Amino acid sequence: MSHIPKQSIKFLEGPQSRLNEFWFTLKVAAQFIKGFRILHFVGPCVTVFGSARFKEDHPYYQAAVRISGKIAEAGFTIMTGGGPGIMEAANRGAREVGGKSVGCNIQLPFEQEENPYLDRFVNIRYFFVRKVLLLKYSYAFVCMPGGFGTVDELFETLTLIQTAIVKRYPVVIFGTAYHTLLIEYIENMKKEGTISPEDSNLFLVTDSEDAAVDHAIKHTVEQFGLKVAKKKSWWLGEKSI
Repeated sequence: MSHIPKQSIKFLEGPQSRLNEFWFTLKVAAQFIKGFRILHFVGPCVTVFGSARFKEDHPYYQAAVRISGKIAEAGFTIMTGGGPGIMEAANRGAREVGGKSVGCNIQLPFEQEENPYLDRFVNIRYFFVRKVLLLKYSYAFVCMPGGFGTVDELFETLTLIQTAIVKRYPVVIFGTAYHTLLIEYIENMKKEGTISPEDSNLFLVTDSEDAAVDHAIKHTVEQFGLKVAKKKSWWLGEKSI
């Protein structure tokens, strides 16, 4: 537990003084405002989730580079958690084809520093703020193989779509072998009646890079009627990329 920021531990220890709770609320609000200002004009994004631990010679890293490059060529900005591994691969894929990429990096005392392929990034203290920002600016989601954080991001996204809190954004789960047990678990939820049979239509599971790209782009453009727009800035000082 030593790697968790003291302020996070204190907040999770139960009720604090009203002053401390109010101060924490202000710091959270400041984090949201920081993220809004930096990411407001980044354009329609596709968020790529995945493990921070894969190196550049790993097949999943290389697949993330290619998938993200093709999505970026279609005019989307690639958004990630801004760190290494799959996140780096996705941002790298966008950079290599002349596309744009942004990152919403979490501040940790280990493993997580922003990767060098970002056109713009924001450093965030709190995981829940980071997840909101990754969802807020994205029109599609590609879930590559990953760990606890990746699965958390996947299921939170699916929950928001399932409950109609957000629109039905396309979600791709890439890597059938890696996700076999996950898909079996979802099938068991259907069997037990804890989710609806049609909930498995909320995502595509595939090993095809082209299918992943086509699903993300086709359903996004058709559903939201996206078109190429001119770059613009606003009077509060935010800038497009």
